[in-house]
Amino acid sequence: MDQHSLNRRKFLEKIVLTSAGAVISTRAFSQLVNNPIPPSLKDKKVLMVWGGWMGHEPKKCIDIFAPWIREQGAQVTVSDTLDAYLDEDIMSSVDLIVQVWTMGTITGEQEKALLNAVRGGVGLAGWHGGLADSFRQNTEYQFMVGGQWVAHPGGVIDYEVNIIDHNDPVTKGISDFKMHSEQYYMHVDPNVKVLATTTYNANHADWIDGTVIPVVWKKMYGKGRVFYSSLGHQAVDFNVPEALEIMKRGILWAAESKYSPAEEWIDPVYPGR
Repeated sequence: MDQHSLNRRKFLEKIVLTSAGAVISTRAFSQLVNNPIPPSLKDKKVLMVWGGWMGHEPKKCIDIFAPWIREQGAQVTVSDTLDAYLDEDIMSSVDLIVQVWTMGTITGEQEKALLNAVRGGVGLAGWHGGLADSFRQNTEYQFMVGGQWVAHPGGVIDYEVNIIDHNDPVTKGISDFKMHSEQYYMHVDPNVKVLATTTYNANHADWIDGTVIPVVWKKMYGKGRVFYSSLGHQAVDFNVPEALEIMKRGILWAAESKYSPAEEWIDPVYPGR
């Protein structure tokens, strides 16, 4: 727990315990002091790493989110090399890693540094192939992310994204929406918390007609929060307000990895429509 959270707890304890005539149950007090502060990037350190296959426009996408993250008060380091994961000064102090690196290869040392950082509590966020089609030979990396791209039937097509969790802060208040992009068909860890899905038709692969695949999820890897959205094939995808808002909220959620309690869930079934 960081110093800000400790100070907040002590302040609330003082209010509760010294208020004249105040009567509060242990459970109610616990709910009060553990009520999460709205997620914030203020004073956090964020590492953004981009590269790999240029067809996904990694730099253009970084240029959408880096200014916004800085506007929220974070200190941002942008790198176009995976050697950033070997920088001990950065990795020992960073709160969040945003990776935009499609395909490519990662060395054993680079992967180990990344895995250890997230397992130890650093948040990780990313989208589309920049997180879930990176380093195809690295299964532990895929275990961390929670899924791996395997196909996008039809290429760039029209499809719908369905919000299935209307209570989670990442998707609360967001309705189903349309995309004109790659509809990612993925192999997915059954223990991710699925927030949005998409349903396939028979237009491009008749054997998957009616199949429901997660689009947005969050998960834990050790102590680290991991957030993923399959939206974001190219920078233009983030012109869709819902796609942009979901990614921003996911970044905020993942950045709280060191400062808020881990969320617990086992959700092995993807709800249908």
